[in-house]
Amino acid sequence: MDEILKQLQDGTISIEQAKEQLAPYENLGFAKVDHHRPKRQGFPEVIYGEGKTVEQIQAIIHAIKAKNNNILVTRVAKEKAAPILEVHPELHYDETARLIYWKREVAPANVGQGYIAVICAGTSDLEVAEEAAITAEVMGCNVRRIYDVGVAGIHRLLDNLEEIQHATVSIVVAGMEGALPSVVGGLVSHPLIAVPTSVGYGANFQGLSALLTMLNSCASGVSVVNIDNGFGGAYNAVLIDRLANKA
Repeated sequence: MDEILKQLQDGTISIEQAKEQLAPYENLGFAKVDHHRPKRQGFPEVIYGEGKTVEQIQAIIHAIKAKNNNILVTRVAKEKAAPILEVHPELHYDETARLIYWKREVAPANVGQGYIAVICAGTSDLEVAEEAAITAEVMGCNVRRIYDVGVAGIHRLLDNLEEIQHATVSIVVAGMEGALPSVVGGLVSHPLIAVPTSVGYGANFQGLSALLTMLNSCASGVSVVNIDNGFGGAYNAVLIDRLANKA
């Protein structure tokens, strides 16, 4: 703010330009892009892709990128991603996670100071796990992926236990009956974010059974986000990781 006001005083920018730079959000008509979110929360506004048109997503991306901020668009189908990448070829698309993203080429402040473990029960849960893993990476955190270690073969989890225990925080993604977070929660001394997925047969109720299992976990330190919400799990884990690395 001081720099903008100094430029205004020096006459290098106009009053309108100063107002534009100081405005907390940019009104695109169909959306109000929150440009002050990095100052308040440490990361730019994330675009939820479902329900938005290609043109709307492109316009929001352009507004965020103009501020030289990282880009993250969640829940983008492949057919919707293709025309967006034609206009913004510098962006990346991950088909498994259904994420479009772009990250400034700067080293995260916490490189080498810890990592988030993303633990996935089965291959069918990868879509949600990768949404969590890539989200955390775009937000500047180190991530280690520990996949296909569900309770049906508990030895696979135990083979990776030391790496999991050294994480700052774990994100545990599971469908079916959702037992994995309880198992991991009883083996680690750090916070754990449980993410239920909609993977499972009929009585799974599109993830409700996994959600209820996780909410009723007898392991301490388990927090639960919504069904298939890999992004939400990652965001909470990033906040924990950042606080831990400030210590």
